Amino acid sequence: MRDGRPAYADEIRARVHATDDGGFRTEPIDWAALAKPRGPGDPWTAEHADLACSVQLVLEEVLLDLARWLRDTSGASGLALAGGVALNCVANRGLALESGYDDVWVQPAAGDAGTALGAAMWLARTHGEDVAPMPGADLGRSWTDDEIAAVLRDAAVPFEDPPEGVAAAVAQALADDQVVAWFQGRSEWGPRALGHRSLLAHPGPASNLDRLNRIKGREEFRPVAPMVLLERATEVFERGPVPSPYMLFVHDVREEWRERVPAVVHVDGTARVQTVDREREPLVAEMLTEFDRLTGLPVVVNTSLNTAGRPMVDSPREALECFGSAPVDLLAIGRYVVRRRSS
Repeated sequence: MRDGRPAYADEIRARVHATDDGGFRTEPIDWAALAKPRGPGDPWTAEHADLACSVQLVLEEVLLDLARWLRDTSGASGLALAGGVALNCVANRGLALESGYDDVWVQPAAGDAGTALGAAMWLARTHGEDVAPMPGADLGRSWTDDEIAAVLRDAAVPFEDPPEGVAAAVAQALADDQVVAWFQGRSEWGPRALGHRSLLAHPGPASNLDRLNRIKGREEFRPVAPMVLLERATEVFERGPVPSPYMLFVHDVREEWRERVPAVVHVDGTARVQTVDREREPLVAEMLTEFDRLTGLPVVVNTSLNTAGRPMVDSPREALECFGSAPVDLLAIGRYVVRRRSS
């Protein structure tokens, strides 16, 4: 994948800019005049990379102008973000490093629907209710091991209860360069897979990025992310906020690690990091610790447990359907594992 250049930035700046009063203006842009429109399956060209780079640069500039205006006007030391643009991890890193705030926080469901959260919190406080800090993104449904076993039996799927535990079994499969579907606990709230509904892979082979994108049936430029133990994060990554539990900021991958975990490294040397706290995510931390023991790498590739055009897996039945329809080697579901039958 070619790194883009901001070749069209000046043309876009002339039509998209902040207004020095907390607002911004946009004017129509003839995108087709800048890069040929892509249809499904069409190749990703240098023009497309340059256009994407140009739009990203101008977006970051406008966001920084708005954030700095808000800081100067409000005197606030912390910035909370929501809305679809708040899912832009590159822009979020720029805000964290350059906007002048002491803390930049992005909640895990910061899509357009997530903007309602601030209004809900304001209304709750107005009516005298306490608003507690968000404990994590695992706010969806969950199933007990007995319920999961019943689903597996109903589906007549052979499964195992590994004596070494599911975390160790998965770490060994990943060390053997298998792709693992990971279904544990409550499903995530928001668009990021954060260790509850994930596809996992070894970060060492650079080809695993293309491998996962083929499994998911999506474009080659789609990123995957490194899960890393919180206490090891600054050893591997730099220039980004730590902790980063919601995968909403990019970090630079330290030079000495880029060839060790190439599957998670973007063309510009960054990665979209998720830090794993042992207290909050003990099972994921156990798996990462064992994988580190086996491979010397405290990082595992993580992407969402779904395929193109379908929502993230939520239920055990959906996990089985995804596992059955995609070339995944192992399904870790609750305390059990389901292995791909050899043909």
